[in-house]
Amino acid sequence: MDKTEPMFVEAARQMVITGDWVTPYWNGETRFDKPPLTYWLVGLSFKLFGLNEWGARIPSALAAIAVVILGFYTLKKFGFSRAYETNQTPTKLWFSALIGAGIIALNPFWIAWGRTGVSDMFLSSGIALACLSFFLGYGYSETSSKSYYGLPVGQWWYIAYWVFMALGVLAKGPVALVLPGLTVIVFLLYVGRFIEVVKETPWLLGIGSFSLVAVPWFVLVTLEHGQEYINTFFGLHNVQRFTSVVSRHPGAWYYYFPVIMVGLLPWSIYLPLAIARLRVWQRRQWINSPRKTHLGIFCLAWFFVVLVFFSSSVTKLAGYVLPLMPAAAIIIALFWSEQVETKSEEASGIWSFLFLLSGIANVGVLIGLGVASFFAYQLIGEDAMMPQFKELLQGSNSAIKGGIIWSSAALSCLLFLLVRNYRSWLWTANLLGFLAFFSWVGLPVAQIVDNQRQLPLRELSTIVKTERQADERLAFLGFMRPTLVFYTQEVVDSVTEADIYNGPALDYFQQTGNSDTVLIISEQKYLNKLGLDKSDYTLIQQEGVYKLIRVSKQIVVARYKNR
Repeated sequence: MDKTEPMFVEAARQMVITGDWVTPYWNGETRFDKPPLTYWLVGLSFKLFGLNEWGARIPSALAAIAVVILGFYTLKKFGFSRAYETNQTPTKLWFSALIGAGIIALNPFWIAWGRTGVSDMFLSSGIALACLSFFLGYGYSETSSKSYYGLPVGQWWYIAYWVFMALGVLAKGPVALVLPGLTVIVFLLYVGRFIEVVKETPWLLGIGSFSLVAVPWFVLVTLEHGQEYINTFFGLHNVQRFTSVVSRHPGAWYYYFPVIMVGLLPWSIYLPLAIARLRVWQRRQWINSPRKTHLGIFCLAWFFVVLVFFSSSVTKLAGYVLPLMPAAAIIIALFWSEQVETKSEEASGIWSFLFLLSGIANVGVLIGLGVASFFAYQLIGEDAMMPQFKELLQGSNSAIKGGIIWSSAALSCLLFLLVRNYRSWLWTANLLGFLAFFSWVGLPVAQIVDNQRQLPLRELSTIVKTERQADERLAFLGFMRPTLVFYTQEVVDSVTEADIYNGPALDYFQQTGNSDTVLIISEQKYLNKLGLDKSDYTLIQQEGVYKLIRVSKQIVVARYKNR
């Protein structure tokens, strides 16, 4: 998928073919945007599974699954829904673990980034695994006396906390140390255990493990590239992203509120109520409760630290709040666990009313999704890059299937709401509805989008390999598609629309390469802007909206000057 994914994947391919696992390269240039963990894991996957999309994405999927598994384990051990509920039955803990793992796995954001070969999932999983490891260390230090290799089990989990932070730093930088660190500090200060935990933490082993994992690569790359690396990575992609708008990605302070509500659908409907049910204002009760009951308040600290941190950043992207999704999922899972165990005579008052309102909103959202699905054909606008998408969508009946799925989920939720004693089973309709929609609608529609938007570029890339002559340059005219670099396995020059208007395009065709001709992949509208007629070039192949042409550089220069 353009544009970020092929940059990571191509840099990984370059590491595999060059054997240089220190310096990442993309399209003939160094790529210091991110540390190397993504490149390393994708490169290793290429060695194991071959150079293909599945190999590029399986590391992200495994990282996402690892959080699901550790989330399940943490809830199974410490899934207490209330501060004063210390005698949770094994059945209830199993329920908390199962629904929590389901919510972590089955939400739009975790699925989307868990199927994409970029660094976001490795950062998010590093943060999530670090936070969960800390809580396991925190909980086990009070409840377990078991030791392994001379260290109590709680100490091992504290060490894992440092190791996973180190992996997060190798995935995307210092933010993977800052966010878990702030989360732990805020949580411990709130529950009044800061000094207590500082004393029991194996600092030397933890910091030593972190340094051993995270530091060597930064030393090696700095020794090799010096100030260039420091300015690009620490300056542009860390400090500057936080203090100014980078790559035209601004956003208001409330930018992430709707992002979270959409990214965690359908579970986000219950998130405000789930947070309220933690009763954060009852601090004295939390201070006096056992550690094993603190998972909910810990996840609340985790959630708000990530939210406030990235809301404070000037540059904003939807994926920045991916690390808080597991925390939100666990908070919601604890809420549902509490609803299931609440006796009918207790289900009254303001909390019952708020739950009813949330359930009604749940039904409303599902109905809205159903209506949008039924009328998807009419709601979708025209896209020049996918000229046949609407017709193919209509022919697949995916919109009708989606409408039926969401309508059925809405009807199920409504029936659960009407029967008071079954309201706590609303989660089943959401879980099954989302799973059905993703499996039977989301994946087939994604295939249609791919065939329309990306398949033409892959097919042209295959042709480029056989058509390209010695010393002939390959250029993409218009908005750069980095997938071409990965699929052609060649350097692809970029001539943007702005270059055409402002003059660099002329410089490119006057100066580049030893060959008299150049291969261009572009849309017809950009060829028109260069002033090229169909008689000026040789059309090698057209796929979708893209043309692969061979043209004389002299002709391009002449037509450009006479536009």
